[in-house]
Amino acid sequence: MRPTRRRTWALLAASAVAVALVAPIGISVVGRIGAGASAPAGPTPDPSGAECRTTVQGSQVVAYCHNPYPSIDRVQLHTECGRWWDIDADGIPVDVAPGRTVRLDDRCWKEVASAWVTHRRI
Repeated sequence: MRPTRRRTWALLAASAVAVALVAPIGISVVGRIGAGASAPAGPTPDPSGAECRTTVQGSQVVAYCHNPYPSIDRVQLHTECGRWWDIDADGIPVDVAPGRTVRLDDRCWKEVASAWVTHRRI
């Protein structure tokens, strides 16, 4: 092979390597510019909702819900009993004012299968 052919192949290989290294950077920059211009960022929702800790001991369910946010949160305890003949229960909704803690409780005749708290912002 002549020296000019080797040099040509070396230049072609170096060019291909340079394009392969630079192309992802160019695509990334173009993607960032296009993404920023096409859609403005939407408003972030205010944090809300009480934090609830639920414990089950035997057939008793107790949930403590604390609301650290400035909006009122309505919480409700739901209990699913383990036995087919035991009635599942939904507690009454309770409003948790800002900075307050409420206690929710319920029970089954026998064991508790599951218990959870639902939230609704007022």
